[in-house]
Amino acid sequence: MMIHFQTSAQTVRIAVAANAQAVIKKLQADFKKRTGITTEVISGASGKLTTQIMNGAPYDIFLSADTQFPAKLFAAGYGVKSPKIYALGSLIICGDVKGDIKNWQKLLSTETVKKVAIANPKTAPYGTAAEQSLKFYQLEDKIKHKLVFGESISQVNTYLQTGAVNIGFTTASFLYENGVNAKLKWVKVDQKSYKKIEQAVILLTYSKKSG
Repeated sequence: MMIHFQTSAQTVRIAVAANAQAVIKKLQADFKKRTGITTEVISGASGKLTTQIMNGAPYDIFLSADTQFPAKLFAAGYGVKSPKIYALGSLIICGDVKGDIKNWQKLLSTETVKKVAIANPKTAPYGTAAEQSLKFYQLEDKIKHKLVFGESISQVNTYLQTGAVNIGFTTASFLYENGVNAKLKWVKVDQKSYKKIEQAVILLTYSKKSG
């Protein structure tokens, strides 16, 4: 999915949902080589980035982890064109934990698991998906005392990498980041347990102002 825009600015500022930052950063050098345009990546939870944009943050493009936040921005007049879906997200559960992670629904309730990380459902779409999955499997009340909330999916990934939590819900793209702990086991969460994660991109009106 391509976005076309004209700009005389030296740098294009791209606000990126935390789940996609590693991929975007890998593409930066190639994009500059092909276009001559320098990019700056600002990552965070989609909800927080949306708030920043509505408060005047000078971002040119916003890649969200859902469709809700870009739609909100477009409805409020912050988008040049309506948002377009650029990817479908996949939720996984991952951790350095004893036991069969494929049977994670049972594993989370055991003494083996002390802490379970999820991203903040209010601002991070992958946190919303994790919450939906826990409700689907009737685990929310059983393990709520174990839940540790990350500000974004990046913070959840940090918890997993450092061993601050036994296990957590994150994005499948985490597995392709550099330096991922080889001890981490993972399994995909059945998509029937959460709403499809459609991720949308929107060209922001700031890009016209800076062009």
